[in-house]
Amino acid sequence: MHDAMPHPHEPASVRAPALAPALLGWLVGSALQLQQAELSGAVFYGCFWLIALAIWSLFAIKKVYWRVPVWGHGLAMALAAGALAFALTGTRALVFEADALAPALEGRDLAVQGSVSAMPQRSEAGLRFRFTVAQATLDGQPVRVPPQIYLSWYGGVVADATAPTDALADAAATPRFGLQALPPELRAGDRWQFTVRLKAPHGTANPHGFDLELWMWEQGLQANGYVRAGPKDPVPQRLASSWRHPFERARQAVRDAVVQRLTRFTTADPTDPADAAARARAAGVVAALATGDQAAIDRADWDVFRATGVAHLMSISGLHITMFAWGAALAVGWAWRRSTRLCNAVPAPHAALLGGVLLAGAYAVFSGWGVPAQRTVWMLATVGLLRWSGRQWPWPMVWLLTCAVVVAIDPWALLQAGFWLSFVAVGVLFASASNTTEKEANNGLLAGAKARFLHAFREQWVVTLALTPLSLLLFGQVSLVGLAANALAIPWVTLVVTPLALLGVLWAPLWDAAAAAVQLLGGVLQALAALPFATWAMATPPLWAGVAGVAGGLLLAMRLPLALRLQGVALVLPALLWQVPTPAPGRFELLAADIGQGNAVLVRTHGHALLYDTGPRFSAESDAGHRILVPLLRALNVRLDTVLVSHRDSDHSGGAAAVLAMQPQAQLLSSLEDAHTLLASQPAARSTRCQAGQHWAWDGVQFDVLHPLPAAYAAPGQANANANAMKGPKPNAMSCVLRISDGQRTALLVGDIEQPQEARLLADAAPLKTDFLLVPHHGSKTSSSAAFLDATQPALALVQAGYRNRFGHPAAPVRARYDERHIP
Repeated sequence: MHDAMPHPHEPASVRAPALAPALLGWLVGSALQLQQAELSGAVFYGCFWLIALAIWSLFAIKKVYWRVPVWGHGLAMALAAGALAFALTGTRALVFEADALAPALEGRDLAVQGSVSAMPQRSEAGLRFRFTVAQATLDGQPVRVPPQIYLSWYGGVVADATAPTDALADAAATPRFGLQALPPELRAGDRWQFTVRLKAPHGTANPHGFDLELWMWEQGLQANGYVRAGPKDPVPQRLASSWRHPFERARQAVRDAVVQRLTRFTTADPTDPADAAARARAAGVVAALATGDQAAIDRADWDVFRATGVAHLMSISGLHITMFAWGAALAVGWAWRRSTRLCNAVPAPHAALLGGVLLAGAYAVFSGWGVPAQRTVWMLATVGLLRWSGRQWPWPMVWLLTCAVVVAIDPWALLQAGFWLSFVAVGVLFASASNTTEKEANNGLLAGAKARFLHAFREQWVVTLALTPLSLLLFGQVSLVGLAANALAIPWVTLVVTPLALLGVLWAPLWDAAAAAVQLLGGVLQALAALPFATWAMATPPLWAGVAGVAGGLLLAMRLPLALRLQGVALVLPALLWQVPTPAPGRFELLAADIGQGNAVLVRTHGHALLYDTGPRFSAESDAGHRILVPLLRALNVRLDTVLVSHRDSDHSGGAAAVLAMQPQAQLLSSLEDAHTLLASQPAARSTRCQAGQHWAWDGVQFDVLHPLPAAYAAPGQANANANAMKGPKPNAMSCVLRISDGQRTALLVGDIEQPQEARLLADAAPLKTDFLLVPHHGSKTSSSAAFLDATQPALALVQAGYRNRFGHPAAPVRARYDERHIP
């Protein structure tokens, strides 16, 4: 009888709570591997495989097992699971890295054949699409390239990559532009052959900004590049069409049908361009909700959605997948109960559960199988299996299990903000849940409706309260109108707009109703976003303060005695009151943002800040201001006094509009011509020309403008906005040169000045000696003359240039001049 009874410590009888250490160990082990600065070798990860195997083998020996106390069992399981997760994550990364692009193939003309593996994204410049490579050759010889690459196909007049390096700085050089064949209508599944130039994933390294390399890793993309379709390149050839990617092909067909139907009035009714533009923007939202194409949503709409805290609703998110699973389960359960035979074979609740998860998975695949959708499907499948097996685990165990499953499938989810937002929100709802709602719901229809409404409002309030510190940690801002906006948008989007967008696949006129619903909601959201208190931005707190803040928000939201809940205030305050340290009075600091090919340097004193240049414009939808500088300024809680745009070139002025929109109090100091669009969009009182002789002091730090001379603005053609028609100085020659000094250290920011301007500064005996030099013109061979370097004698010089930029910056002769003078 004794042998038949399970011992509470017997290995074969592991209860749910006993799994908690293993699940925690798995999460910690995965997270620790992601903290490695670089991957280790296979032998290193093999040792962790052996450690996990040794612990499990040791505990399989009964004599050892019985002699270890209960707490030792949990510790051993945590160590074994952690070692296994660490080894598995590292091994998977090594396997993935084995297909990386060889450095010798970067920038070479490769002939590739393969298929378009996802629906292309169209922009003003051309197309972007994923491509599955079947074969690749270099000069007729087979080469190995990553199986999945991300390509752009630009059309029209583009910069000529075959022109001599630094051609853009030499007016007498060979033509610097080429004519690319316009990209055709690519279809998912089509097989193509064309010439491409590739490079390894390389993103910017700014804190709090978009991580391109992580995004490409998550998507399984190991190289990006562009199609060569110029006059001297082989003509791209469409080889065949297939249904190899049926879901992507169907997504593309639906997206194009949505856009075509909802924008048909753009040309049919040219007398009302505002209505046409509104319908086009609504079409993007409907297409995104129907197919998961987030790129279809206009950037201005994204700004409104973020300001009102409803951005999570405007793509195929976990909420949409969960609602779809719930609706599908209800439909399957209702249909299943109509058949006695089916109910005898499989109980209707089990069939509804299985059908809901499977249909939700199909919906996630159709919507593009994005990372948030994948995460939700795995969560639903895990919870569904628990319910199918009849196990009743406490909510912390269910929460831990779903986290561990998601991390086991995708360890890099731990690096994504969406993972933490979704799991923290679910954990908060679990922890603060109440059982009174169902009891109150049974007291009558009116009482039940009131109870459910109050319950839903409380859930939204609890999530908002608990996630505010986490949102500040991840994004540096929180929407103060988010509670009201979500109270309206969640039911409207999930119960009205999204069903109409999906049912429009069966009957297209429903897309018109969906667009009208989007426009109605958009008007309300724009009004909320326009409120002066719509968002609250502050410095991004450190990790410890963010974690404490989330714990404090949870404590405040839980159903506990008031005295205990108020203890959460002390935990929340560090995150809310955190301030980024500033330079001491009489000192300044420089922060050069990683913006690729361009300039952007933040100058801070104790109580003031200046931004020197604003980086490049990437496209109509994207620029360095919007993607890099605005998040950086928000995270540091910087209030700009001045935005100095050195000259009109787009790699210096491209992000100015976004920065000035975020910082409406900032003054614009520039050498831009009067007709420039940036000046036209700013009040005259906020804009000033930079010219030699200007000077001011902030907190004991001196600022002096050394160039250009006031007379330079009188040159013929300077007021003409068309650079090709200008007869006066080139834009580079008009670069504003700024000298900053605190009496002990000096910095010189010079834009794109060239050797004639350097010579002018030398002739005028300008104070050029400096400790820090922003290398002129990104290291172009037309700048950094020997005489200029001898006069400046910088202790440190910085080149802001893009990775593998087509100009060859910094030029080899320039680097040699700096090396000769031992300038790091």
